[in-house]
Amino acid sequence: MARKFKDLSEREILALAITSEEEDGRVYGDFADGLRETYPGTAKLFEEMREEESHHRTQLIDTYRERFGEHIPLIRRQDVKGFIQRKPLWLVRPLPIAAVRKQAETMELETRRFYERAIEQVTDAGIRKLLGNLAEAERQHQNAAESLEATITPDIAQKEEAAERRLFLLQIVQPGLAGLMDGSVSTLAPVFAAALATRSSWDAFLVGLAASIGAGISMGFAEALSDDGSLTGRGHPWLRGTVSGLMTAAGGIGHTLPFLIHDFRYAMGVAMAVVIVELALISYIRHRYMDTPFLSAAFQVMVGGLLVFATGILIGSS
Repeated sequence: MARKFKDLSEREILALAITSEEEDGRVYGDFADGLRETYPGTAKLFEEMREEESHHRTQLIDTYRERFGEHIPLIRRQDVKGFIQRKPLWLVRPLPIAAVRKQAETMELETRRFYERAIEQVTDAGIRKLLGNLAEAERQHQNAAESLEATITPDIAQKEEAAERRLFLLQIVQPGLAGLMDGSVSTLAPVFAAALATRSSWDAFLVGLAASIGAGISMGFAEALSDDGSLTGRGHPWLRGTVSGLMTAAGGIGHTLPFLIHDFRYAMGVAMAVVIVELALISYIRHRYMDTPFLSAAFQVMVGGLLVFATGILIGSS
């Protein structure tokens, strides 16, 4: 079970920093290997960053040995709540330079946040000084990552703001979009099954409203309890849960509202048209924010939505 960052001791914080620097160094090494033929200049920069991460790890190990001895417990990012779950982009060939740049920026921002948060939690003066130096080094790495292949280097504050926006999209917008898709698709079956079974617009509306609100509450709690967001800057967990829950409820209410129309056949026609619009909109959003090719996103969403829709039709007609 993942632990909260605030519950880690100074010994465990140093151990986590050691494994994190080792992991980052290996990722940068893979980036350098994947970009060496196409972008040799960028590959060299990543190789330098890998070497610096190795130097950071050596500093951390020396400090750990001095304070706590030879045994270093194995504590990884996935063992602590609040870290980003990284997609293994470094395994892709050929490596997309834009995606590599974004991931490197996010990695450095997260690591800098980790060191800044760790400084607040440790009391040993030597450890605090080392963590402060490493936080500043990660800031420089972040700036270097943001200027990859760029002819003009923007102001540091602007670059940090851009990285913050990307992190916000990654950790806040995407869960909200996931909620929108879940709400839109998961409520199709109960709404249309109730509509066909009762032939009553009002009954279908009540079922859709209950399903949408129930799904919103469930998704909201799931997101709020996922992690505390202390290391990634994801914001307060209950704020994220509220956003995710509202998006989920909105996804279901969209094709529920047409059943406020008294004429059942007309309401069914409008609701089905709304479903098509919803699925198309979700496909575009997945393409826009989740780097999914539009045709692939449309196929995934449409197939899933149509299967759920067909399930509701079959059950409601039986």
